[in-house]
Amino acid sequence: MDFTLSAKTSEYAAKLQAFMDTEVFPAEAIYEHQRAQLKAAGKPHGLPAVVEELKVKARAQGLWNLFLPHSKDPHHGLTVTEYATLAEITGWSPEIAPEAINCAAPDTGNMELLDMFATDEQKKMWLEPLLEGRIRSAFAMTEPDVASSDARN
Repeated sequence: MDFTLSAKTSEYAAKLQAFMDTEVFPAEAIYEHQRAQLKAAGKPHGLPAVVEELKVKARAQGLWNLFLPHSKDPHHGLTVTEYATLAEITGWSPEIAPEAINCAAPDTGNMELLDMFATDEQKKMWLEPLLEGRIRSAFAMTEPDVASSDARN
């Protein structure tokens, strides 16, 4: 298999690495400070404001929803192999970078599923806000006759 990067992937990788170097890595100390403040305020699951600031910057630089497949956006979309290169770059700051570019799990997979299988009403209610980065999602699974919350099963 040929893993030579396409021109498009190389361009995105360079832009993303520059974003990581100039925006994400310098924001890590701020992120940790803001997390500590949220925790002290009784909001341990709150999102540090610096992440929202990074989202605005990433979107302005065209580093948004990079996981979207080529089939959905032939001019900008990437193949899974192409996207893997970018995911590797964001892996250097796993708590900040994926969310800053709206490519954090489980949202990416949930957006793909909603895009493929949701009704128009469900897409309007859930997919559009996810693609815009206004909401986050979750994934839950259970089996017939057994609660997934039962740790004994």
